[in-house]
Amino acid sequence: MVSHRVEHDVLLITVQEDPGVTGRAGLATEITDLIHAHHPSPVLVVIDNAAATPATASAVLRAHRQCGNLKTLLSVATHDALTRRLFEDNAGSGEPRLVVHHRVDVAIDTAYTAAA
Repeated sequence: MVSHRVEHDVLLITVQEDPGVTGRAGLATEITDLIHAHHPSPVLVVIDNAAATPATASAVLRAHRQCGNLKTLLSVATHDALTRRLFEDNAGSGEPRLVVHHRVDVAIDTAYTAAA
């Protein structure tokens, strides 16, 4: 369901499948654990088309809230406009702010530049 790698000092977490309602908490925990393990690297969560669902958005937002105390830059990239809108509408105003992108390459460059 999830894969990860480090590219240009940015932790890339790719969500490949919809976790469904029952898998949201597990996905949030998996993302949170990866963020903690790679801290202080900036993080980009890439959401594949098959995973672009409200359940995935909910899990990523939960991980973002749980890792807020780390002050880690967390970005999301997805091609799905509805999912981007869900993130933008529900990210809240906490710090650090959740950054939402349409293109993965731009998201990586932005995260790398912001961390430098």
